[in-house]
Amino acid sequence: MESEYKLLGGAMVTLALATSALVVVPYLQVKKVEPSPGLKPYTEVELRGRQQYIDMGCVYCHSQQPRSQNQAPDFQRGWGRASVAGDYFYDTPHLLGTMRTGPDLLNIGARQPSVDWHLGHLYQPRAYTPGSNMPSYPFMFELKDKAEDGDKVVNLPGDFAPEGKVVVAKQEALDLVQYLLALDRTYPVSPASVIK
Repeated sequence: MESEYKLLGGAMVTLALATSALVVVPYLQVKKVEPSPGLKPYTEVELRGRQQYIDMGCVYCHSQQPRSQNQAPDFQRGWGRASVAGDYFYDTPHLLGTMRTGPDLLNIGARQPSVDWHLGHLYQPRAYTPGSNMPSYPFMFELKDKAEDGDKVVNLPGDFAPEGKVVVAKQEALDLVQYLLALDRTYPVSPASVIK
């Protein structure tokens, strides 16, 4: 009977230590996060584009969290400074991602600010990044004989343009591109908020 009490006591101590280490201490350390200075809320168009990003599963191949210089070469890759908690203030759900089959996209709006480039890249990624394994998204575009007023025509390089047709972006492609352009976290942050 004595060994059963020891076993029960040991289990309770282990549970208490695990609870304090995994629940209580992190709860005490977490503080209210404010948006980073310079961060703007998403517009309605950007939110629709964000939903497209989620629906198409972009988060499965792209992260949105550049790491600090001592953890990874993200800064040398041109992906910008390490992200801080305030960079994600308006993101619900957070789309940090865990895979990097493709490049990190948190600062893609600063690295590639061209609407035309993004639209062309969505229609045919290999036209802009040879060897890319990103799928193309032709369902976000229409092929027309002639562009109409208000159409956003995608100008594709050389061999990638369809013969005798024009490629026109649908609204969902335009929304997604606006969301990607909104991913610009190049504003300065206080040194205290950056993890070293």
